[in-house]
Amino acid sequence: MLRPLPLFAVLCALPLPALAETAFPATLAGHAALPALTLIAPPADAPRDLWISGKFTGPARNDSPMSVMGDTGPLHGKRPTGIRLPFLGQPLQGLSGFAMNRAEDGSVYVLTDNGFGSKLNSPDAALFFHRMAPDFATGTVSVAETVFLRDPDARVPFRIANEATESRLLTGSDFDPESIQIVNNEVWIGEEFGPSLIRATLDGRILGVYPTEVDGAVIKGPDTPGVRVPAQPGKDFTAQRSGGFEGMALQPGTGLLWAMLEKPLFGADGKPEGTFLRALAFDPATQKWTGQAFRFALAEGATAIGDFNFIDATRALVIERDDGEGDVSLKCAGDPAPDCFPLPAMVKNVVLIDTASLDADGFVRRIGHVDLMNIADPAGMARLPTAAKRDLAGVFTFPFFTIEDVMRADETHIMVANDNNLPYSTGRQLDQAASNEFILLSVPEMLAAQ
Repeated sequence: MLRPLPLFAVLCALPLPALAETAFPATLAGHAALPALTLIAPPADAPRDLWISGKFTGPARNDSPMSVMGDTGPLHGKRPTGIRLPFLGQPLQGLSGFAMNRAEDGSVYVLTDNGFGSKLNSPDAALFFHRMAPDFATGTVSVAETVFLRDPDARVPFRIANEATESRLLTGSDFDPESIQIVNNEVWIGEEFGPSLIRATLDGRILGVYPTEVDGAVIKGPDTPGVRVPAQPGKDFTAQRSGGFEGMALQPGTGLLWAMLEKPLFGADGKPEGTFLRALAFDPATQKWTGQAFRFALAEGATAIGDFNFIDATRALVIERDDGEGDVSLKCAGDPAPDCFPLPAMVKNVVLIDTASLDADGFVRRIGHVDLMNIADPAGMARLPTAAKRDLAGVFTFPFFTIEDVMRADETHIMVANDNNLPYSTGRQLDQAASNEFILLSVPEMLAAQ
């Protein structure tokens, strides 16, 4: 039974387990990809503003399509990615969550995030989710349907970017959606700005927005509507920027939604409260937070989580990651340069946890993990080359900054995908924007572990 946990309880100084956990083997069983530059048209009734996206990603407004080269940003050496913006249409990119339950035709519900990474630069990025079907035999991914989120009934409790339009399509300046589940033929989305949960119909009409409540207090982030500058972390807001609900899992049996924060909350002193993340339970039936919670201890070197999905009544998969991208063999020896990765990928794990097993401080038990930087590929199923100064024969890696999608595919396989942050992230190559990749992994030992 999952137990309630007060939000600001006294914490252990070192929550990580003393013993190394089990590292389970993983074998590549399939690889498929959507090309990085995959664009879609907005709805016919969309305002003209949404027909060119990415106009506000630079220091000044830019209405000239494909005129500015994307780059990896200062954290990753500002290397050009080969793709220019603004875009004609909307980028399909940013795959940020798998729903546990598939559609009737077997396709997977996949969420796209807020657009270009922040509230300020994404007012012309429409919000939507999809039904997708990766074909591992051909290496392709088909998009069966794209559903745009809209608020014609004015259920969103604050002014949105398209307030004055009839369709009131939502954008990346309104919400940052990161996780998705289907409950009783309705869509539930966890988002980061609030952080909050969004309830919608399967055709994208907003039914409600639910702020995060813990111990009777509303948790806010720096991008929550109503938080005013200057604002103090730990006092005016407690969720970090881009630290809201990154993962949200639907628990079989209970029907509860467990929303997991991407980063640690701020304590009263304005500093992160530890190297762990909180998961909070919400009941879709009553539309209330239940007060139940647990803590997820990040592995050494991990900075955030990417997705969270149950595989049975109590066990669940969590992606944990660092902020790196690219193979470690190409790590820059000195200053960033075009031929190296200043911050290569090191910690990219899919962790199996047991939510029925909590310690006295509310930390969930980590059963073990698979290392996404060390996947066996004896059959040579990798479809895309990876830049490296080492022999990767028989080894497959997933060297991306943000890996944000995981689900159980069947009794012995899981499926994982990345958020390619178009046009900003690379990983496979030094100078090419990452594609949206889907990988099927054979992990029978991990899925059978208790």
